[in-house]
Amino acid sequence: MENSGGISASLSASLQGRYASALFELAAEKKAVSKVESDLEALRQAILASPELAALIRNPRVTRQAAGQAMAALGKALKLDALTGKFLGVLADNRRLAALPEVVAAFAAIAAASRGEVTAQVTSAHPLSDAQLKAIVAKLKASEGKDVKVSANVDPEVLGGLIVRIGSKQIDSSIRTRLNTLAQAMKG
Repeated sequence: MENSGGISASLSASLQGRYASALFELAAEKKAVSKVESDLEALRQAILASPELAALIRNPRVTRQAAGQAMAALGKALKLDALTGKFLGVLADNRRLAALPEVVAAFAAIAAASRGEVTAQVTSAHPLSDAQLKAIVAKLKASEGKDVKVSANVDPEVLGGLIVRIGSKQIDSSIRTRLNTLAQAMKG
């Protein structure tokens, strides 16, 4: 299998990576990468917002037919592109809907790499302002030498500071980690 846009071999070798790669190739052929990418992001948001949907895609007792019907209805409700809808049908037929969140993440990574971007997961205790996000993007772009897309998450347990993850690299300047480090130093 060709390694799309420099994505690591481990991503392409994973089940989710193979599904995401196949979808990316079809979307690229049809010049629908950005539409499929936004469809998948809408699906990701729907799964995060709906515990029922999250439970449905992970429930092994749901039949292929019922899963396919549920995905078709979801596709209509979210006004998904026909290619994305067919892809959801394939996942339902192959009983792979549980892998959907990972497929979405893998597709986003492949699409970003094809555009020469990297994605940074930024976790903070409180939502970041647009100005803060722009400053983070500028610093990350300077350090990475590539365009950086930021995916911001909020986790109150961080207490303060930031955790930034780009691929396998992590920069953890959270107060929680600093307190844990201090506690360890005081023990030993």
